[in-house]
Amino acid sequence: MDSDRHTHTRRKFLQAAVVVGALSAARVLFSSDGGAPETGPRPSAPTRPTQPPATSAGPPLPAEYAGPASAPGPFRLRPMAGETSRSGPGASPPHPDVAFRLSTDRREIFLTFDDGPHPAHTPEILRILRRHDTRATFFVIGENALEFPDLLRALADDGHAVANHTWTHPQLTTLPPGLVRSELGRTSDLIEDVLGTAPDLARAPYGDWDETSLSICNALGMSPVGWAVDSQDWTVPGAETIAYTVLDEMHPGAIVLSHDGGGERSQTVEALDWYLPRLLDDGYRPIRIEP
Repeated sequence: MDSDRHTHTRRKFLQAAVVVGALSAARVLFSSDGGAPETGPRPSAPTRPTQPPATSAGPPLPAEYAGPASAPGPFRLRPMAGETSRSGPGASPPHPDVAFRLSTDRREIFLTFDDGPHPAHTPEILRILRRHDTRATFFVIGENALEFPDLLRALADDGHAVANHTWTHPQLTTLPPGLVRSELGRTSDLIEDVLGTAPDLARAPYGDWDETSLSICNALGMSPVGWAVDSQDWTVPGAETIAYTVLDEMHPGAIVLSHDGGGERSQTVEALDWYLPRLLDDGYRPIRIEP
């Protein structure tokens, strides 16, 4: 029980700490005040739909991804909800202990998915996002992207941002600079080869940056991204718990951490199908992160 309370307290303490980089979308502002995030009335409790709504029209997903889920990939390591640093012109010197809150005067939010692409879960998430005409940001593992390049194209074709989550999901702060550059650089090169454009966003595994890894990230033309709301889907607590976690902690400008790969993610898919329409009903607008 003490451990559960500690985990809950840590998550609540860190939920307002977000990301960085020069995330300067026209409608989004960075603020470094320590104020509490905006909140609204608690959405109604999610209920399991009797049947999924019809999928809206759009480019078809690759046919080979319509089958059952494959075995979990080898790179599911425990994410760590933590602070990330801001870098770029006019920003404070990059350091992992410097946290900034992403704020907006609109009810815009940023859904993000890590560790894919996965041959079953990523297409399922794409269908839900397409059904509700919403956009998200996918932080992909290089080795997974190498195996499923058509899924990178499907993400881009649907208007989602494809971002860098390293090649093998190591803890960057434990690596020498050359390996950090390799982990980030190889993934950027692959994404550019497949999509024609290199990624401009990166997320460190576990959200764990240091000055060296941030400097390399910036040198490769990417802004580092963390999160404000951890869905806790990596603990596999059940779809309803994941949905409530997102709904209860949501606030304008929040970056939401979820996973479409690295393990069995059917709970994440089911939870998204519960909470996304409720967020939309509550006036939230999920959009992709723009640098």
